[in-house]
Amino acid sequence: MSYERHNIESMSGYVPGEQPTAADVIKLNTNENPYPASAAVAEALAAIRVEDLRRYPSPTAQRFRQLAAAYHGLDSDNIIPTNGGDELLRLAITTFAGPGEVVGIAEPSYSLYPVLTEVQDCRLQPVPLLDDWTLPGNFTAVLNDAGARLAILVNPHAPTGMLMPAAALREIARDFHGVLVVDEAYVDFVDPPQHYDLTAAVRELDNLLLLRTLSKGFSLAGLRFGYGIGAASLLAPMMFKTRDSYNTDFIAQQLACAAIESVDQARLSWDRVRQERQRLAAELARLEMPCLPSQSNFLLAQCRSAADARSRYQKLKHDGILVRYFDQHRLQDKLRITVGTPEQNQLLLQHLAGQVG
Repeated sequence: MSYERHNIESMSGYVPGEQPTAADVIKLNTNENPYPASAAVAEALAAIRVEDLRRYPSPTAQRFRQLAAAYHGLDSDNIIPTNGGDELLRLAITTFAGPGEVVGIAEPSYSLYPVLTEVQDCRLQPVPLLDDWTLPGNFTAVLNDAGARLAILVNPHAPTGMLMPAAALREIARDFHGVLVVDEAYVDFVDPPQHYDLTAAVRELDNLLLLRTLSKGFSLAGLRFGYGIGAASLLAPMMFKTRDSYNTDFIAQQLACAAIESVDQARLSWDRVRQERQRLAAELARLEMPCLPSQSNFLLAQCRSAADARSRYQKLKHDGILVRYFDQHRLQDKLRITVGTPEQNQLLLQHLAGQVG
């Protein structure tokens, strides 16, 4: 006999990327930063004592909130700390969309969005991207007509890496009748000349929630620490009603503070990833695997066919190189490749070149 709720029993769970235990695998499948976190983070970790774990941590991670607020030029009331960016997504859906209500997303997108929507027993309203992978002009109208309470857009987009201008997102938030979540998990890798910044918009748009994470840009995917940026009135119900008590632990808080305080060191890795992204895209194009223009730390590479993409993925895996293959509509003939170190990228290119023919 099953005791699950009916919607849980009928749904499929989220399938994460492969996480191998072997140390010699070149891991280019889950978009981790290939460079380590700053020395300040290592020092903060070394300074933690076992006796420090006897007491509960700050329930609101107040010091981190203050540091993050200063980093973004906002107030601490504009920051909510979470156990990874995924917890912020769950909080947003739980807080702003009830069972039976509509959550809107672009399609394709991060595959966790539909799963969290199903868990809450909400109705999903997917809006297909156009042939050029951009949002259709009637995106907001479709969601408003459906009565959507919440919409989630990832920017830079996953899995393409393409960037939507900040002005376009501001317009969507202004016209949308619900809460707009912009998942900025990969924003640190945007080229500075793009001048992309939505943080100031939370002062004027009380329905705009930005997701940030230390997993990608700050090389702390194993720490599970993220945060949301929004109007104080928007964050308050999540912060004081639906958030788990002590949702971020003492160790995570200490390391997250150290990471934010040493952001200049993190920026060095962002620059290195951008440089390698450009080189890797050019080399993949020479191998007849052109990529969409990415502002993230990954590339979506076109293969000759779905069979070719699967074959390349399997051969690379056999050779100890992991990339991501999605058996989904519009993605079957593509591979998503995380930008690694120059040495990792070169090995990838050599193996791909050996597959040609």
